[in-house]
Amino acid sequence: MKTSKILSNFSLKSFNTFGVDVSANKFAAFRTTQELKELLSHNANIFLLGGGSNLLLTKNIDQLVLKNEILGIQVLDRSDDKVLVQCGGGEQWHDFVMWCVAIGFGGIENLALIPGCVGTAPIQNIGAYGVELKDIMHSLEAIDLQTKTLKTFAAEECDFGYRDSIFKNRFKGKFCITKVLFELTVRNHKLNLDYGFIKDKLSENGIKQPSIRDICHTVISIRQSKLPDPEVIGNSGSFFKNPIVDKDTLDNIIKAYPDLRYFDHSEGRYKIPAAWLIDRLGLKGLRKGDAGVYDKHALVLVNHGNASGKEIYDLAMTIIDKVNRAFGVELTPEVNVI
Repeated sequence: MKTSKILSNFSLKSFNTFGVDVSANKFAAFRTTQELKELLSHNANIFLLGGGSNLLLTKNIDQLVLKNEILGIQVLDRSDDKVLVQCGGGEQWHDFVMWCVAIGFGGIENLALIPGCVGTAPIQNIGAYGVELKDIMHSLEAIDLQTKTLKTFAAEECDFGYRDSIFKNRFKGKFCITKVLFELTVRNHKLNLDYGFIKDKLSENGIKQPSIRDICHTVISIRQSKLPDPEVIGNSGSFFKNPIVDKDTLDNIIKAYPDLRYFDHSEGRYKIPAAWLIDRLGLKGLRKGDAGVYDKHALVLVNHGNASGKEIYDLAMTIIDKVNRAFGVELTPEVNVI
């Protein structure tokens, strides 16, 4: 079969949502698992690229960059209550969410407008407004990059955690996720309204008995009011994870800031908003050259035009240092820094 064309000195500026101008030594896109296997058989040193939305590139990539463009959405099984939907790893995540909501498949509506592609969503265990990918994923298919064999992972085999999975740890860089299978609801949807301001927005709009479509469009509205469009200003959404702290650390912060909002995470552990910590230090809107903190959401770092990945990374390190000094809390990037 015909192997995907490999391009040299290929600009990745339009392939990462920060809009950082770096290049790949070699670049190719694959649209089937067979194309991927062909590329792997001739190139051992590769770098996998999904939607480029959870990525900060600080340098040129010397490896062969492979972009997942496997498409297709298919209903595999359906009962009166549930449905199994398979999606190609190269599909845009938000497009897939909207497809599901339009048909009436529930459980995924809170995850609308998250950038990136379906194949990278399990790696990060993406989440928003009280729902995580692990809550709706049934299984996934992935190619072992060494053996070029296909392996199926059940959800429980993925070691999902908060913005974490086995693919960020034990199997980091070892698999390419080609397809993901989701278990969604057809009726009797379990609505998640308690996180963020979903209830308030629904109430403002006079919606007392919301549908999954109402929730989806409410989430989109909230996200658009807080987060910049990468097509307008380069960004990767939330740059830092919300830190998990112990009771002593929480109590110390509350003594100085009684208005702190926090959430129970596990026994003796609490999740606090990273954006709140950054905002309390007056860092929202901070700018160093073209690297900055978004003026409407302190958790978002932005490229105002021509910032390098290194400049954005240095700004992130400055924020981490300031938060650690002020609160005794160490922020961790959610974005993958290369």
